Amino acid sequence: MRMAQFLILHGTGATPADNWFMWLKGALVGKGHHVWLPQLPGAGAPDTDTYTKFLLSNKDFTFDENTILIGHSSGAVEILHLLQHLPEGTEIKAAILVSVFKDDLGWDNLSGLFTEPLDFDSIAAHCTSFTYIHADNDPYAPLEHAEYFAKQTGGKLITIEGQGHFNTEPGPKYKRFPELLQIAERLV
Repeated sequence: MRMAQFLILHGTGATPADNWFMWLKGALVGKGHHVWLPQLPGAGAPDTDTYTKFLLSNKDFTFDENTILIGHSSGAVEILHLLQHLPEGTEIKAAILVSVFKDDLGWDNLSGLFTEPLDFDSIAAHCTSFTYIHADNDPYAPLEHAEYFAKQTGGKLITIEGQGHFNTEPGPKYKRFPELLQIAERLV
């Protein structure tokens, strides 16, 4: 199996230690992949400009044809912004967006995610494969938002019944996310 490098981005107010993030990192590293799971700066009030500058300033991580991006919630929104701002000619292998949303959901602290319109032609020029994972009952991000992005990017939408926001808020189930690991491994 070819090795890949993964960037995993957490959501609003979260840390790399929350939800399934560390578990997924461990599983991918255990299979020989390189994984970067950073603490995003100012995660309580996410800001795509701040996030993108932070991510692109890490000279130890390169974005190339072996790169797969995985983002949860506002981290998924950031992936779209990051793709839009990758250097010209840079193309990554895949993006997996879990519980993505397309507006501030009525929360003031999410407005920094949407200060710049998304340019889907630019986003698509930097990524060959988009996969959206969404629950039919997400209490924060409506399923229609993932449907919209899947249509705009020609991506695949995987809807999983009754799984909320794929986090540990309702219970410990999402300390692990085996379905996501399987999807990521198929993309390698």
